[in-house]
Amino acid sequence: MKIKVSELIVRYLERLGIEVIFGMPGAHILPVYDALYTSDIESVLVKHEQGAAFMAGGYARDSGKVSACIATAGPGATNLVTGIANAYADKQPILVITGETPTHIFGKGGLQESSGEGGSIDQVSLFKGITRYNRIIERTDYLAQVLTQATKRLLSPCPGPVLLSFPYNVQKELVNDSILDQIKFDRPAHTVYEESPQVDTLTDLIVSADNPVIVAGYGAISANAHDEISRLSEQLKIPVTTSLKAKGIISEQSPLSLGSLGVTSSGHAYKYITEKADLIVVLGAGFNERTSYLWDEKLLKGCKIAQVDSDQEQLEKVFTAEVAINGDIKTTLTGVLNKLAQRGIYCETSGLREQSIVQLKDSSEKSYSVFQSGFSLVEHFFSQLESHFPTDAVVFDDNIIFAQNFFNVTSANRYYPNSGISSLGHAIPAAIGASFYREVPMFAILGDGGFQMCCMEIMTAVNYNKPLNIVMFNNESMGLIRKNQHQQYEQRFINCDFNNPDYAYLARSFGINHQRIEQNSDIDALFSTTDLRGTINLIEIVIDKNVFPNYSSRR
Repeated sequence: MKIKVSELIVRYLERLGIEVIFGMPGAHILPVYDALYTSDIESVLVKHEQGAAFMAGGYARDSGKVSACIATAGPGATNLVTGIANAYADKQPILVITGETPTHIFGKGGLQESSGEGGSIDQVSLFKGITRYNRIIERTDYLAQVLTQATKRLLSPCPGPVLLSFPYNVQKELVNDSILDQIKFDRPAHTVYEESPQVDTLTDLIVSADNPVIVAGYGAISANAHDEISRLSEQLKIPVTTSLKAKGIISEQSPLSLGSLGVTSSGHAYKYITEKADLIVVLGAGFNERTSYLWDEKLLKGCKIAQVDSDQEQLEKVFTAEVAINGDIKTTLTGVLNKLAQRGIYCETSGLREQSIVQLKDSSEKSYSVFQSGFSLVEHFFSQLESHFPTDAVVFDDNIIFAQNFFNVTSANRYYPNSGISSLGHAIPAAIGASFYREVPMFAILGDGGFQMCCMEIMTAVNYNKPLNIVMFNNESMGLIRKNQHQQYEQRFINCDFNNPDYAYLARSFGINHQRIEQNSDIDALFSTTDLRGTINLIEIVIDKNVFPNYSSRR
């Protein structure tokens, strides 16, 4: 049966399992919007296209599914760039649909043209470095091939954003709907490694080590390997540390948790690895600049290393491993656990090993702290958040450093730091996006600088009645910049301080609740009297701009 390309696009979205699409219409994408009118896909109108990209990212991050955003040609597409770059860094499967001017005016200076012809914006080149695949579809005779390639990238074990741009006239052309039957929408099966010789080697390394440690990264989260890592850790009493993005892979309240590893962390994991560990099992962790303490050579010195990652490019990128397995982390660990069961191996000195870890935490706490004073209000907030929401909270965090040190994430909660490209203005739209996937207590944590980059999206939450708790740290400053200028530039403060609006009035204009936090009793009242599950709340926590964390960015 012949249908319009615009309708085929919508049916393609439906086949991908997309239930929500975030975006903003424009003249050159209206045929697709018109086809969405009769679809079960919910179309969410945002306030800025960057917010659409961040919302799609938040949805993908929390659901693990393919998500989508949509924009018109020219500025509609260019406004997506930061959000798509963030998704690319985090390997999020986002399908981006954009419009384009009609092909017959390519190169003639059409309004908002981005074909790359005649000096116009070259959209393909613009997005080339931040998408896994992107095309302007100028003809319909190769549409099946394009959609096949797009689907492969979106459903890959190492996915990323895919951008498809459709000229206005192409959207209105007729094609055969059988095109969709030529596309495989099944995710590729993971290679099974349970009986691989490499799994035997990994098991032998773990069993023979005196003080092994697991370093889990976002790849372990993506593989849904929470239970397998917890079982391995508990069975052999192996301590677990994580990258920032993998906080909560095991409960950070566990005595076996060393918290997160990295230059802005507590230092527990660094101390254990450098002073005790003889084997580091790296599971889906990229060992980037933040995690590796700027690739500190002491961190890995004298240790054997085992690595498991579904992304071939991550294997031995920074270090040489005794065994490097390119495969699914969950499946690989299942193989290890099966082999341990076959051999009847359990930890015979569990009490001693746990006691050793507790003692190490105590000693590192006394010798080093990122926050030596001045942040008790922040610490109390996260303590109460942890206490009142032990099982069902979802936290999107742009601020990062506070939660990294003060928030013990349980394995039943989800914590999503914006560590992809560390873009400001991410937390609010990302949390809104996730709220379209499931209805649980949502928290967006950010500073007052980042808040002013994205606060207009609060109205998106209001318009669609999505409960949200926005936790904003107010120090009337770009805090990281001010810290660096304090530490490295002789307090020559420039372009880091600003005046804020009256947030009580701002919240009232949005029609949402506002709480200003200036002392611990305000926090106690917040958690005891405020509806943090069913309403939209702006929680303003006042902190001193002249108190700084105790670490150097070395920049």
